[in-house]
Formats: sequence, structure tokens, C-alpha cells
Amino acid sequence: MRQGSADFGRLIIGAGSAGMTGDIIDTALAFVRGHLEMEVAYLSEFVGEKLVFRAVCAPGLEDMIAVGGEMPLDQVYCPHILEGRLPELIPDTAAIPFAQTIPLTTALPIGSHVSVPICRSDGSFYGMFCCLSRKPQASLNERDLSVMRAFAGLSADHINMVLAVRTDEEARRARIRNVLEEDNFEIVYQPIFDMGSRRPNGFEALSRFKSDPYRPPNLWFDEARSVGLQEELECATISRALAALPELPRHVYVSVNASPNTVMTGALSDLFRTAQADRIVLEITEHAEVEDYDKLMDQLDQLRFRGARLAIDDAGAGYSGLQQIVRMKPDILKLDISLTSGIGFDVVKRSLAAALVSFANEIGAQIVAEGIETEDEFAALHDLGVPLGQGYLLGRPADLLSAKSRFQLQEVRRA
Repeated sequence: MRQGSADFGRLIIGAGSAGMTGDIIDTALAFVRGHLEMEVAYLSEFVGEKLVFRAVCAPGLEDMIAVGGEMPLDQVYCPHILEGRLPELIPDTAAIPFAQTIPLTTALPIGSHVSVPICRSDGSFYGMFCCLSRKPQASLNERDLSVMRAFAGLSADHINMVLAVRTDEEARRARIRNVLEEDNFEIVYQPIFDMGSRRPNGFEALSRFKSDPYRPPNLWFDEARSVGLQEELECATISRALAALPELPRHVYVSVNASPNTVMTGALSDLFRTAQADRIVLEITEHAEVEDYDKLMDQLDQLRFRGARLAIDDAGAGYSGLQQIVRMKPDILKLDISLTSGIGFDVVKRSLAAALVSFANEIGAQIVAEGIETEDEFAALHDLGVPLGQGYLLGRPADLLSAKSRFQLQEVRRA
């Protein structure tokens, strides 16, 4: 007994929802196979000169047709349907002389067959949405073909959504690969000043990307993470940044940024082993997600054993709170720009900054205030006892040569 129009309507709605979870094609195949009382329903893709089964509903006939199986296109009905030599609806293959010339008709055998094309968004053929049985099905009619087309359309929508996601992912991966293979990035260095002497104590290494599209560095790293290339991109930029150490006076350090995930891979061990680790500060953002604290701490301990120091970036801006900071036992806390901006006229910000300064002193850590842009901000932070600071007031990021020249590091080294 075929399902009625009310059931059909509910299946259309339900399948539309299922499509968000990737179940729409299986739902569609199961419905049309039952509705048409056929033995096999499948969705195929044309791959070169072959037809590949991407989804199959054929209870009890799994040995005959299975997901991933393939057949030569010249042995199946599909190209003949697309070219008009066979109709989409065939209640009885014996009534179609051309169908009898196709070996598959008698090999399976195929007694009845319904098939409609699945098209990509650009109009090209992706594959076919099909039902077949080994026996004729005289009751098949145009209404059944309309049902097939409706569910084929839902399946096509889902396939095109998946293809669009895949195309976007491939484009994102290609952009990051291009950056890595062509070295389409540069490192700039922003000075970190001693707030008392106003002399540079170190530099934070920041990435600038030269590839299109033009966008902030964090979006490049976000994209690298989305395609599984976060570790490669972070390690490439860190390696380039640390190459500056021999060019800088021995007392000046370089601060580099890394995500917890990259730290946990152990990839930084080799980079730090070949550099002067005691001149490296590793910055980790406070609100970066940590999947395995024990693994992270193990890697951080190894890096710190070599002499590297740990900084928590964006302190006071994240949602993870002081517990995470205490657990990681940082050597440096960096006050986020959201806290330092306008601090000279904001008692709440001053109170929070004072608390963080006190906290840092208690755990033996230093404070670096980021984003200092005005003399009022500088004065307020200095009065609170913040020892180190960086921001446009003190110095903008610059290439290594400009940074060395601008801040006269040779004179600082002799002082």
C-alpha cells in the first residue's frame, strides 16, 4: 500500500530538516523505495567513465549493490536516459526494445526502472536518483515520477550544499598552502618597553600576510585552523620570527604567539631547541580553548626547562578566569587593550589592573600592558606599578631593520 499525500508531505518537511544533519539522502531513498514498492533505490555520481554508488537503500540485496561500488557508464541506463534513448519512467523494461539491448537488463534482471538526473548548481550532471526492481511494476505512473523528482530535488539541494562547503574548504586550504609555499608573509616587531626608562626590553613578533584577501592576521590563522593547517602556519611564522634573535642584542627577547593546540603537538620543541630559548617568550591567549591541560602543561614544562618564558595574552579580557592563569603559572601577564584603553579616566579599569598587578607580584610574574596609545594611559599604568608596556604611543610594529634603527638598540646595548 503506497503512502498517501499527507505522509508524503510530512516526509518532504522531515527530509528538509534531516538535510541539515546529512541524513536527507538516506531518508529520501528509503521513502521512495517504499512508496514505489521497489526493491532498490540509490543515488549515484558520474566519475569519469564510471557510475559510483554514493547512497543505497536495498534491504537484502547488499551483495548486489553497495555504497562505493561502481559500474562502467556504458553498461547502465543512466547515459541513455540523459540522451533520450530511454524514458525516465519504465514500468516494464520488456516493453522498451532498446532496454532489452542493454546486458544489465537481463543480467540483474531489471524489470522496472525509474531514474531522474541530479544536477549541480551550474547545471552540469552530478549523477542519478534511481529506483529499480527485478519484476515489472505496471502501476508506476507520472505521479510516481513526480515523487521521484521531488526527492531528487531535495537530494540535489543537499549535494550542492555539500559541494559548496567542499569547494570553499578547498579554496581556503589552497590560500593557506600558497602562503606557506610562497612565504607570503612577513614578521614585524613591536617593541615592549620598560615603563621606567622607556627603553625597549623586548619585541613581540607579529605576522603580516601579503596574499589576497587583505584581512587581519587572526583571520588567516583562523582559516588555517579550519583546514587543519594551524600547526604548519604557526610554526612557519614562529620560525621566521625567531630568526631575528641573532640580529638583536643579547638582553633583548622576542615574544611569539602560539595556540594551545600547536603547543600540544610538541612542534615547538624543535624550533626552540635551535634558538636561544632563554630569549623567547611564548604567548598563549587566555581565552583560547584548551582540550587537554595535562598534555599542554607537559609541553610547556619542557619548553620552560630550556629557558623559555610563558606569557598569558589578553589577561583580563577572557572568560576563562584566573583559575586557568594560576594553573599555567605564567611568567608574564599581558593586560589586554580593552583594559588599558582609557584607563586614566576609568576607576573600574584601574581597580582591575591594580588587582592584576598585585596578583602578578604575588605569583612572581611580570605585567605587560598592551595597547598604550596616550600619555594618560601610560601615566596611569606606570603609577599602578606596571613595569612593561607596548602600544602605538611607544612604538608601532616595524620590520626588523626599521625596529633596530628606530629604537637605537645598539646604544641601549652599550648603556
